[in-house]
Amino acid sequence: MARQTTIPPHRSKGTPRTFERRAALARALDVFWRRGYEPATIAELCAAMQINPPSLYAAFGNKAQLFMEAVQHYQHVYWDAAWERMESTASVHEAMAGFFDDAVQVLTSRAAPRGCLVILAATNVSASAEAQQVNDALRALRREGRARFFGRLKRGIENGQLPSGTDLEALASSLNAMLAGMSLLARDGASRAELDRIATTAMALLPAKRRTRSRTE
Repeated sequence: MARQTTIPPHRSKGTPRTFERRAALARALDVFWRRGYEPATIAELCAAMQINPPSLYAAFGNKAQLFMEAVQHYQHVYWDAAWERMESTASVHEAMAGFFDDAVQVLTSRAAPRGCLVILAATNVSASAEAQQVNDALRALRREGRARFFGRLKRGIENGQLPSGTDLEALASSLNAMLAGMSLLARDGASRAELDRIATTAMALLPAKRRTRSRTE
């Protein structure tokens, strides 16, 4: 996904020489995934990241900016390649099937938090301005996922791989909703086999490939 959020990046004011940003973000990601944005405290984050509060604020600005940078890190490490493969695969049916196969692998991987951070980590946030910024930014990322489905399906129509009357709005929204549902099930411990069956059902939503007429017809 493109990395557009409503929270501007924080310019570091200097951090200790031993500070490793990527490692710190990975540790913060784990805290946010387990606890959610709102319940995670600065003390918990600092303990996990192995830095003190002044270093956290100097490097990231505040908890909201740290959270969004952790989200960007998560997206880059676990999801960018899947979206890029979907967009570069010539066949729209193979592209979608490949993406959902990648999604199942990410959602059930032992190396990644189970369930998508973009969908799960900012639930039940408070009404504070800072929390609302986080909600707005994550909402934009979720909408971007739908937009990427829409764009790839539209190319499928343009390339003659999907019927011209395909309801792109409904299909893109349905695929995005199924991806969100798979994330919730993964968080609840669903197995790869369970998610594979849902991915197969998602593929059944795509209209069949257009047949090309032979010269004898």
